[in-house]
Amino acid sequence: MGLDLNLLVPLDALLQECSVTRAAQRLGLSQPTVSAALARLRRHFDDELLTCVGNAYELTPLAERLVEPTAQALGAADRVFQTRPAFDPTCARREFTLVMTDTNLATFGQTLAGLVRDAAPGVRLRFQHNTPQIIRHAEDHLQSVDGMLLPQGLLAKVPAIDLYEDRWVCVVASDTVTQAPPTPEQLAARPWVLPYHIPTKDFSALHQLRVWGIEPRVEIAVENFLTVPYLVAGTNRVGVVPERAARLFPAACGTVVLELPFDLGRLVESLWWHPTYERDPAHIWLRKTATEAGRLVAASTAETSHQDTPHR
Repeated sequence: MGLDLNLLVPLDALLQECSVTRAAQRLGLSQPTVSAALARLRRHFDDELLTCVGNAYELTPLAERLVEPTAQALGAADRVFQTRPAFDPTCARREFTLVMTDTNLATFGQTLAGLVRDAAPGVRLRFQHNTPQIIRHAEDHLQSVDGMLLPQGLLAKVPAIDLYEDRWVCVVASDTVTQAPPTPEQLAARPWVLPYHIPTKDFSALHQLRVWGIEPRVEIAVENFLTVPYLVAGTNRVGVVPERAARLFPAACGTVVLELPFDLGRLVESLWWHPTYERDPAHIWLRKTATEAGRLVAASTAETSHQDTPHR
């Protein structure tokens, strides 16, 4: 059975709103028009998509599986029709979507936003929060966004540019610090707060810890870096975060940042994108701007490295 691709728009609205009325309001259409679209979609999928539970509607299991691919399809279509033979940032109207961690956003994202504001006032940035689910399916997710900030070497056969370097440091509660630095064995014996705990990926510090023969007992897994001090303070937990994240911790958060007693290697933050954007003039401009933002982030770190530091 053929399907009108225009139904993607009401399908996305219905999946997001779980309501014909709200979907109609969102699209600026009449309720009967959206109801007719829902009827056609139900015939196509041979599924109710929305089912009445009490006084509200809920997505069926099939509809839940359609949420992400529908959003990706619409995003890809938007980028197709935004493509132009040339890109003039001074007058362009375009939105770029980038996926990154909370630390990336507070450092690189802030710098990039400033450069974009100055050079392209009509360009909008949309930042999405990185999650383990996105990381597990990063190559697929790149089809629906303009780029992702992930460590160097994580993906294969996907274009990327290196932006700036970082390194892993250790976070412990202030009242657990002794004169002697902790040994690997002492750290391994304590419970851990591990950001982006993804056993099947080399994204977090977990892979390098195992290289050193350390299998941390992960007591808390989180999807960000900046909450780590609040989960470590007042406990015997250990956290490992990028140094740039540690520089953003509040001074009175009750934690101390320590040098690790082993080398976890370089952490190089890179911008990755889907190969279809390789020759897109707008995306080429975005990558050049991102490269400059990365240079500025690296330079700002070099300028402040001589100042007071929480490391011990």
